[in-house]
Order: sequence, then C-alpha cells, then structure tokens
Amino acid sequence: MPPKLILASGSPYRLELLQQAGIEADAVPSHVPEPDLHTFPDLAAGLIYLAQSKANAVAPLHPGRPILAADTVSLVDGHILGKPTDRNDAERMLRKMSGVHHEVWTGWTLLAADRSFTVTGVDKTSILFRTWTESDLNDYLDCGEWQGKCGAYGLRWPNDPMVESLHGSVSNVIGLPLEQIQSTLNRIPALFELHEPSP
Repeated sequence: MPPKLILASGSPYRLELLQQAGIEADAVPSHVPEPDLHTFPDLAAGLIYLAQSKANAVAPLHPGRPILAADTVSLVDGHILGKPTDRNDAERMLRKMSGVHHEVWTGWTLLAADRSFTVTGVDKTSILFRTWTESDLNDYLDCGEWQGKCGAYGLRWPNDPMVESLHGSVSNVIGLPLEQIQSTLNRIPALFELHEPSP
C-alpha cells in the first residue's frame, strides 16, 4: 500500500477538498512565516517558494510520506490580498473586490516520498463579483465567514449570490487546484514510491 499523503496545511478547507476527491491525507500545519510576496520577481515564483518552504518544514517529521503544500492569494488591480487580520481588514478587501474582476492564484508543490524530486505548479481563476449593497456587505461580515479566508471570501459554489461569473478551477478558489493535483498524482506514481539506498 502506498504511503498516505501529508497535507502541509492547517486549512480544513484544503483537507476537505482532498477528501471529496477521494485522496487520503493527514493535515499537518507547517507554521512557516509568510514572506512579502512583492519581493519576488513575479507572483508565481513567490507562491511556489512559499509552498516549497511549507513542504520542507513538514518533511523531516514525516519521512517516507509524500508532502503536498500550497499557498493561495487574491490579486485585485495588482494588489495582493491574503487572509484578513480582522473585520476592518476584511471589509477593506471586500470593498476593493465589489463589482470588479479579480484573480485567485494558488502555488503548490508535491514533494516525493523518497525526497528525490518535487513537482510544482500554479493555477489562477478569474472571478467577477456582483456590486454588493451595504446590507450584503454587513451581513457577510457579521456571519464571520471571512475569517481565515484568502481575500476575506469563502466561495459557496455553484449558487453563490455574490458571484457574477467564474472562469477556471472552482477548487482553486477554495485553496487547491484539484484538477492539476489529481492529474499530477495519477501521472507520476513515483511520488509515492520509496527506494532502498544502493549498497
């Protein structure tokens, strides 16, 4: 039996996505400090670096098991939005996204069970939010669903009243581009293989 995947994340949403896809995994938070993504040559490079840092932090604690890590941000008019620090920060983010297009980017990495190689990728999804009323905004802030969510927003697909249109991976908005990850796991079974060292 191949070793079970380790998800280097404390996000219950990412773990739930894997479970819904039939991918068995144990979640292990990495507690890696997040760097300023503006310091990287481009957003994709920064997200992959952070995902690899998370995987590398967890790997020594779980030898012989493949590691999956990811990082997700929203991009609005060139501004990077991560998780809100409080209600006021969430309100700022939501007002910025009301009635406009934005992108959700996820960088991810898969570290092989024998640590001999990694596979990385980036996915992005384009979303257009409706123009929200003050009542819509306050109701959403009051429900607390913004907490711990990239861009202060939790997608309720397929009947999300706040979304005008979505192009790309729905699961990517929640935190993992399952289409890319499932394809990689199926295409590269060596991610789960352990090799005895040569004598």
